[in-house]
Amino acid sequence: MDSISNMLIVIKNGSKVGKESVVLPYSKMKQAILECLKKEGYVSNISKKTLKEQSVLEVVLVYVDKKPKISEVERISKQSRRVYFGVKDIHRVRNGSGLLVLSTPKGILSGKDARKEQVGGEALFRVW
Repeated sequence: MDSISNMLIVIKNGSKVGKESVVLPYSKMKQAILECLKKEGYVSNISKKTLKEQSVLEVVLVYVDKKPKISEVERISKQSRRVYFGVKDIHRVRNGSGLLVLSTPKGILSGKDARKEQVGGEALFRVW
């Protein structure tokens, strides 16, 4: 299975059942994506730890009025089909209440930051 999709589903399911934090296997790509989500306020804290001689990421989830900030996730670019957005293709998600995450030449960026930087890239997923 796709490791990014797996990470997103673990976060979504963890927040829906009311967990305070979730633990994910470590990778640099996942850490960069989580830093982007943290910057936009979808997760509150990320820490790299070692469990049983294996690196993991512990992600503290965010709730607003006891409702999870992340309620839905839509994977755009998959292993079987890559989807690329130019700067003109980047639009707001759910009238600004969601977030688009892209992999660009300048790193992992939100749709808002990518438009500001004037770069396009591979559209990874939408979250709201």
